[in-house]
Formats: sequence, structure tokens, C-alpha cells
Amino acid sequence: MKHPAPPPQLSDLLEADGKNDRKQTDINSIAKLMSSDIGRDRDPAYVHWDKLRYKPLPEGVSSHEQWWLLTKFRRQSAYRKLPFLATDGSHFVYWINDPNLERLHRIDQQASGRVEVPEEVTNDRTRDRYLVSSLIEEAITSSQLEGASTTYRVAKAMLRENRQPRDKDERMIFNNYRAMTYIRELTNENLSKDLLFELHRVVTDGTLDNPESAGRFRRSEEDIAVYDNRDNTLLHMPPHASELEARMERICRFANSELDDDTFLHPAIRSIILHLMVAYDHPFVDGNGRTARALFYWSMAKHGYWLMEYLSISSILKQGPSKYARAYLYTESDENDASYFIDFNLMVIQRAIVRLREYLARKSGEIQRVERLIGNSMLAKNMNHRQLAVVSHALRNPGEVYTIESHRKSHDVTYPTARSDLLWLSRHELLTKRKVGSAFVFEGAFDIENRIEELRRKFDSGKKGGK
Repeated sequence: MKHPAPPPQLSDLLEADGKNDRKQTDINSIAKLMSSDIGRDRDPAYVHWDKLRYKPLPEGVSSHEQWWLLTKFRRQSAYRKLPFLATDGSHFVYWINDPNLERLHRIDQQASGRVEVPEEVTNDRTRDRYLVSSLIEEAITSSQLEGASTTYRVAKAMLRENRQPRDKDERMIFNNYRAMTYIRELTNENLSKDLLFELHRVVTDGTLDNPESAGRFRRSEEDIAVYDNRDNTLLHMPPHASELEARMERICRFANSELDDDTFLHPAIRSIILHLMVAYDHPFVDGNGRTARALFYWSMAKHGYWLMEYLSISSILKQGPSKYARAYLYTESDENDASYFIDFNLMVIQRAIVRLREYLARKSGEIQRVERLIGNSMLAKNMNHRQLAVVSHALRNPGEVYTIESHRKSHDVTYPTARSDLLWLSRHELLTKRKVGSAFVFEGAFDIENRIEELRRKFDSGKKGGK
């Protein structure tokens, strides 16, 4: 990955370059433009110099350097300091522009309250099904971001069937799933070094070259750097290991709102900054990205954003990993302006919410399709919502295999209940049952739509019935 072009320094832009009148001319030009909208960061994305230098010039602006000068004047007047220092001793800063104020408002509405919340995730009958699906997706895609190469289908089957991982890639995914379920139990806890170490142990169990590296800070002899694994470009040099104890203590106090004095920091911004700073400090030999993303989820849940459990941010990040990396690089290259990372992550959360709604609408439509096939019949009265979900999934995924364990885990029911569900569907020929080893597996009938129609007629005529 190419490093973004470093923004020109304001002092350089204002230098006379041998012409005594240039500095005053630039200042006069900027003063005339201050009453305009130029440089006010009202675009949907928070623009770095690397992008701005190629954009068409606004009317009245003579150069991209002048445009950047105006933009930075406006930003610097709005910056708020964060309680974190970069390796060069300068403060991280941020500010929230209008587009991100709107995103925060929508996230407050959609992820913490009950405004416009999909019924499927507030209904106790169905919410566990969607929760398990989202936890699985986040576990898989977060691991794939860090290089795990197993296929989504194989990884999903492993988690649903509770199969032990067979290699390091599967172990990464298995660990991520455990971490995501683990942090659900910690929303009433404050962040501490011990909690951070335990989370890292869960994330990295069985995946480190040196197992003794789990659950502790990297040491001086283990100082690491972040490289682009495609071309070995140095992207980031984290703080020295000797600084980690103090830096992590500050991160924990920040996460617990112990550094705020009288200032207010929006909880979603706090969670995103926590994600940024853990990744920036890179406190561990490996597993830093997965740990940082898990802490983001923990922080959002701790602040009441319960819908985040149903969102997978890593599935969005995986669609554009270079944009994710660039959000870090933009921040570090432009005076530690964390607004780039905030901007990117708020857009990711919004996209994840939209994606969840699209997913729920699609799932709802699929179940309605099955319900239309069944109709207002005796068959409908003899199937529960879990069985409808299996039949709907089998319609969309010919050849998909189901086990009692995967069905139990998907719907958070007891083993006997899961067994009864699948045996009933098999007995009525909507699933076919076969034995693999010592366990039964179930597969959707190849002509399941015809069988549903035939079974519906039989139930209505009284030829079949009962559980």
C-alpha cells in the first residue's frame, strides 16, 4: 500500500519564498474566503490532502494549496485534544463535522433506542437466531482481515456444529467467536489490564508461534512494526515496549470515562477512539487488530448500543481493507487528526445497520415465501418458527447440511428440542436424514417445494398430522 501524500505544512504554505508580499497576499485571500462554505468539511467524507489535491478547485480558489490552507484553518479552530500522545509527543486531536453529527444522531436512534428497530431483533422468539448469525459473521470476517484463509462456508459450519478447529486459520475464527461471546458477559465491567490480557488470551489461544506471548504486553526484544504484507512497506512504528504499561493504563482510564473532567465525549466516539489507540499502540506480539475490534464492541455495548451485537463491522471492513488501513494512515500523517478514523468508522456502522435491515427484510421475505407455500393450513399449525427457518434456509441453499448441534446453537434451545425439530422435518420428508460417523445429519430434500405442497394437501385432508 502506498503511503498517502503528506499534507503540506501550514508554515511552508505561508512562507514568502523570496517574495515579501506573498504571505500577506495569501492571508488576504483566505480572509475573503472565510465567509464562504469552502473548506467547511460538509462533504460526506472527511477529505485528506491525498484526495483533495486531485479534486476540482472551488470557484475563487487559486490553488489546491490555498484550498488546503483554508481547510486546515477551519479544522484547527475546531480541534479538541484527546488524552493520548503520538510517538513524537504531539497530541491526538479530533472534531465532529456536520455529516458525522448526523451519523451519530442516526446511530443513537437506531442502535441504542427502539426507534425503527426491526421487529425480528426485539422479538424474543427470533432474536437469538439473528444474534448467533451476526456473531459468527463477525468472528469469521475479523479473522479473514488478519489473514485467515478458510472459506466462509466451512468456518460457519465449524461454529454452528461446535466442531474443533483443524488448523490455525480455523482456530483464529473459533477464538474470535469465543471472544465475541465473552465480551457480552463484561458489559458491566470496567476495562482493566487483567481484562485486556484475558481478552487477548481468548483471541490468540493456540495461534501464536510462542504461546507464552498470550495475555501479556510485547517486550523490548519483541518490538514490532506494522508492514503491508503485500509489498513489505512499513506502515506504522508503534511506541516502544517500555511505554506500554503507562499507555495501557491511560487507555483503560479513558475507556472507563475516568479522564474526562467536565468535558463530554460521545460514547460512539469514545468506542472508536479506543479501537484506534489500541491498534496504534499495538501492545501485543500478535492479535492487536482482533483485540481492538472486540474492545470496540465491548465499549459500544457498555454504553447501551445493544443493536451492535447484531452488526458485523468486520464484514464491511473486509470489503475495503485498504480503506480501513488508510483511515489509520490519514490520521497519523495529518497531525494525528483522529477525525479521519472517526469518519470512516461511523460510515462503517451506518452501512452495517443498513446491511442488517436488508438482511432482515430478505429473511422475512423468505419465510413469507414458505408461509405462502404452506398457507393457512393444518401444516402451518404443526410447524414452529424454528422449523420454518430451517425449511426457508433449505429452499435457498440446496445441499446444505444441518445437525442437531448446529440447530440447537442457532436457536439457543435444548438438545432434545433441536432433535425433535429436525426429526419431525425428516419424518415428514422435508429433510433427509443420514448417519455420518456416530451422528445424524439432515439435508433439505432436493424437491422441497413440491414436498411442501404435497404435505400441505395431506395435512389439510387429514391424512397426516401431529408432531
